[in-house]
Amino acid sequence: MTESLTHRVAAEVRAEMARQRVSQRKVGEVLGKSQPQISARLRGEIPFDTAELEQLAQTWGVPVSRFFATADAPVSAS
Repeated sequence: MTESLTHRVAAEVRAEMARQRVSQRKVGEVLGKSQPQISARLRGEIPFDTAELEQLAQTWGVPVSRFFATADAPVSAS
């Protein structure tokens, strides 16, 4: 079974968080979301929306495309 795009984007955001050495709390502050809301996004239960990804990319000084690094892989229908 292939991973959904939502899960892959979440994994890329987690990877960038590690590179940037930022916590879920800090991501929540940047996006104006609670820790449970951020946690659900990072688990891939709720997708990040484009505005959230743009805000993170701008804050971290990376291209938005960084969050779609694995987008070439097949996406499941779920």
